[in-house]
Amino acid sequence: MGSTPSPASSVSTKLLELLRDYQRVVVVMHDNPDPDAIASGWAVKVLIDERLRKPTRVVGGGAIVRAENRYMVELLEPPIELVDDIEFDEHTATVLVDCGVGANNHILTRRKIDPVAIIDHHMTIDSPVRPRFVDIRVDVAASATITASYLREQNIDPGPKLATAILYAVRTETTAYESHYSSLDRSILPWLMEFGDAELLAEIQNAPLRPSYYGDLLMALQNTFLYDDVAVCFLPRADGAEIVGEVADLLVRGDTIHRVLCGAVINGELLVSARTQHASDNAADLIQGTLDGLGGAGGHAHRAGGKISGIASGTKAIETLCDELRGRWLDACKVPRKRGTRLIAKREIVQNLVR
Repeated sequence: MGSTPSPASSVSTKLLELLRDYQRVVVVMHDNPDPDAIASGWAVKVLIDERLRKPTRVVGGGAIVRAENRYMVELLEPPIELVDDIEFDEHTATVLVDCGVGANNHILTRRKIDPVAIIDHHMTIDSPVRPRFVDIRVDVAASATITASYLREQNIDPGPKLATAILYAVRTETTAYESHYSSLDRSILPWLMEFGDAELLAEIQNAPLRPSYYGDLLMALQNTFLYDDVAVCFLPRADGAEIVGEVADLLVRGDTIHRVLCGAVINGELLVSARTQHASDNAADLIQGTLDGLGGAGGHAHRAGGKISGIASGTKAIETLCDELRGRWLDACKVPRKRGTRLIAKREIVQNLVR
C-alpha cells in the first residue's frame, strides 16, 4: 500500500477547511445516480459528519433505474435523497460529485448555482465556472475511489455498508473495456476489502430482474444494425433507462464490434450510451460530436452517455431524430453511411417465433 499523507497536509483537509465556513452542506449527485455517484456522495457525507458535524444532505434528481443499483440502495440504505428541486442560500456549501460543472444532468446547472467544490473522474466539459475546490482525476477508475481516499487520509472507518458501496462502484466503473486502475485505486481497494461485506457485494451483482427487462432486451437485439465494426441500436420501447447502457455493454463484447451507440426515448428524453474497444476510439469524444447542438454528453475513453431533452411526441419525429443520430455516429466513427445489416436476421426472428 502506498504512503498516506498526514491529515494536516491532505487533499481532504483542504476540502474540510473550505466547508468549515458554511453552516450546512449539500452534496449533489447527477440525475439518475449510479453506484459511483451514490458511493461518492455518501463518503463525502461521512467525512463531513465525522470531522465537521455539520448538517449534510446528499441529493440527486431523477430515479435509481438499473436493477442492481436499486438493489444496492435497498440493501445498503445510503443516506441519499431523490428530489425535483432544492433550496440553497449563501450559508449552504454545494459539493458536486461524479459529474462535471458544465454538464446539464444535475440540479445545480438547472438552478444556475455554482458549486464551491467538485470531485470527479470524468473528462471535463469546458465551463467558465471555477469552484474553489477542484479534485478531478481522470486517471482514477471511480470518483468513489477519490472520496474513499479522503476517509483513509482522515483515519475514518467507512463501515461495512459504505465500503461495500464503494467496492461495487469501482467494479461498475471498470466494465466494458474501461478497465484501467490507477495507483490510487490499487491502494484503496485492499483497504476497503478490510471493511466490505463480500456476501452483500455478491447479492447486489445478482439483483432480481423485472419481466419487462427481458422484453426490452429482446427488442433491443432485434433492432441492432451493424455497419462494418460499428453497432447501432435504437429501442422501439424501454421500460427503464438501465437497458440502454446494459445493451451497449453487451454489444461491445461482440467479436467483430468495436464501437456501439444505443439509445431509447424514455419520458420525453432520448438517452444514449456509447461504448468503444480500442484506445484510438474515445467514446466521450465520439458521443459529444454526435450530440453536438442537440444535447449534452460526457464520459470516459470507452464508456460515455448523453441525452436529448424535449423529444417531440410521435413515431415519425422520433424516427427522424434517430436517423440523424445514426448518420452522425457513423460520421464520427468514419464509417460510410449505408444500409445496415441486422445483428439477427429478420427471417431468423420470424422462423423461430413460437406459435
